[in-house]
Amino acid sequence: MNQKVRVRFAPSPTGPLHIGGARSALFNWLFARKHGGDFVVRIEDTDVERSTLVSEEVILEDLKWLGMTWDEGIYAGGNKGPYRQSERLYLYDGYWKRLLEEKKAYPCYCTEEELEAEREALRKKGEMPRYLGRCRDLSPEDRERLEREGKKPAVRFRVPPGEVIQVEDLIRGRVVFESDGIGDFVIVKSDGIPTYNFAVVIDDALMEISHVIRGEEHLSNTPRQMMIYKALDLDMPQFAHISLILGEDRSKMSKRHGATSIKQYRDKGYLPQALLNFLALLGWAPEGEQELFTLSELVEEFSLGRVSKSPAVFNLKKLNWMNSEYIKKEDPENITRLALPYLVKAGWIQQDPSPDQYDWLKQVTSLLQEQLDYVEEVVHLIPVFFGDRVEEFTPEALELMKEESSIQVVERFKEEALQLEEWETPAIKSVFKGIGKELGVGGKKLFQPVRVGLTGSLQGPDLQSLILLLGRDRVINRLGSALEQLKG
Repeated sequence: MNQKVRVRFAPSPTGPLHIGGARSALFNWLFARKHGGDFVVRIEDTDVERSTLVSEEVILEDLKWLGMTWDEGIYAGGNKGPYRQSERLYLYDGYWKRLLEEKKAYPCYCTEEELEAEREALRKKGEMPRYLGRCRDLSPEDRERLEREGKKPAVRFRVPPGEVIQVEDLIRGRVVFESDGIGDFVIVKSDGIPTYNFAVVIDDALMEISHVIRGEEHLSNTPRQMMIYKALDLDMPQFAHISLILGEDRSKMSKRHGATSIKQYRDKGYLPQALLNFLALLGWAPEGEQELFTLSELVEEFSLGRVSKSPAVFNLKKLNWMNSEYIKKEDPENITRLALPYLVKAGWIQQDPSPDQYDWLKQVTSLLQEQLDYVEEVVHLIPVFFGDRVEEFTPEALELMKEESSIQVVERFKEEALQLEEWETPAIKSVFKGIGKELGVGGKKLFQPVRVGLTGSLQGPDLQSLILLLGRDRVINRLGSALEQLKG
């Protein structure tokens, strides 16, 4: 590539950063890093009624959290700003006025009611709704009359008739549109605010964007934008349109498929590196079978040539598996720090634990890491470490305890625990060894009864670590309570 790669992510701050937007941002970011280019972030906030600074902050914070730092743009600065569209309005004026002067655009006085009636008539005839050019050839006298009546015109682009517009898409190949099916479109609304299709062209041209990598839903906008580039004699970027993300039922992803925003996953305790890894594989395939990648490996492997034309399917089970793999490898200190707010909110841990309490919690968290799909799940797993009584036994656990040796093992372990001078792993292992030899049992028949006596279940964290972290008093009380229930 001779031209320097410059790509952009340009969200509208009308809500949180959704999965699809984050995936588009990531593909742009990876492409820029792969080719030593610039990743630009700007804000498209000309939807005045719906845009908020709160949404803007959430989007930018989520990008940072995911690790997608940007080289230029909002808050990062640069010499091609401003990077908030509402602060760029003065830049657009010269371009649309030039189109008016060159008769490539014209004022349109049609009301919304008139336009809707026109669209409805076309629908009834089975045609694509479009503007049929009512104001295209108004005389100067007609325009003066309409303006005297107080009508404020929008500005429409004059679409050349009979043209074939070819988009050489880097993902989809050649996509062909006919100008006759598009109709003259608005580039400046009657309130003076430029529309998306006009502003985005000016912004991308002035910011020297080399590649526009965005969602498939924008493909239908591309011929309109290409006509504006051509009419203004601006350098045109290359286009690449990423496929849609579908839910597991293969319908368009929505709230019914679960969380759709990055913040929702962040709030549940998903790790940013896992979410990035998962997003990268939504529509892009590496050359080999590898699924877990570091960020630097993703940069090295990424290419638009391996981005699929077919829709990507959001598989929550795969995300959970991937996140669990990252959690297992994470420093227990970090998982403890992430888990603490959930545990405080649920009432298991006090707001500011003492050093000893925090050290105990870190050991507990380290033990539970193997079982977590996301960090918030720690709230459902930690109760086993609290309380002096098992409240419920699973059917499988009750079945095991019907065996005579099972009750004997629990009784002997309780007796031996009372005699232990040191509550350490070697001593606990020695107790198990002695009971096994005495009663002639081993393996599951030795360990599972104690687990049931302590947890009411055959499943759970490493038994000897659990015993150590419960502490002598809680182990003795819990086993005593279990024996009463099981014998009764």
